[in-house]
Order: sequence, then C-alpha cells, then structure tokens
Amino acid sequence: MTPTPARIGAYVFLVLLGAVVGAAGVLVHTAWFPGGLLLALLATTGLFYGGMYATGTRSGVGASAAGWLVAIVLLTVSRPEGDLLIGGDSVSYAYMLGGMAIAVICATMVQLPPQGPPGARLGK
Repeated sequence: MTPTPARIGAYVFLVLLGAVVGAAGVLVHTAWFPGGLLLALLATTGLFYGGMYATGTRSGVGASAAGWLVAIVLLTVSRPEGDLLIGGDSVSYAYMLGGMAIAVICATMVQLPPQGPPGARLGK
C-alpha cells in the first residue's frame, strides 16, 4: 500500500498532537491529583484510540504514542535550576507507565470490520 500525502499528513498531525497531549498531561497529572492523573490518562486514551480510529490502522496509535513518549521523555530531564516536571514519585510513574500500557492496549485491540451495507443477502 503506497502512502498518500493525506495519510502522511495525518500521521504527522498525530505525532504533533501526541506531543501536545503528553506535555499537557505532564503539567496536569500532579497539579490536580487524583483528578489530574485521571484526566491525563483519559486524554491519552482518547488520543491513542482516536488515532487508530481516524487512520484505520495500528500505525495511528504508533504515531501518536511516539509524539507522546518524546514529549514526556524530554520533560523528564531536569533543568539547571534543579526543577523537574516529572519527579520520581508514584504519581509520575503511574502516568508514564499507565500511558505506555494504554498505548499497548490500543495497539493490540481487535479492529472491528467497517459497518456498511451488506454486499449480498444471505440465504437467497
């Protein structure tokens, strides 16, 4: 299957959207605990499942997960002032590992066949 420019654009958009959702999740997951952690993981789930649904392939999950992972890894690095956005506490680990688990779950989900009118009537 030859990738079309629209499909390539969709994957690039999913990578960028994954980076935005990852950065937003990093800022929210500890700020409003426990609601922020739940909100960040729900947004991550929506992103990954939406990427699969929009593209119709598991590559949609991979593209959005790649952007999400790059964002949280870059925000894990400590700054010269000693500030951290993702600390070494259990809430941060729950966000990182939970998001990775959600990516794996969405990537391995069984995709249902597209719903459309049947091609032929059975029994006639």
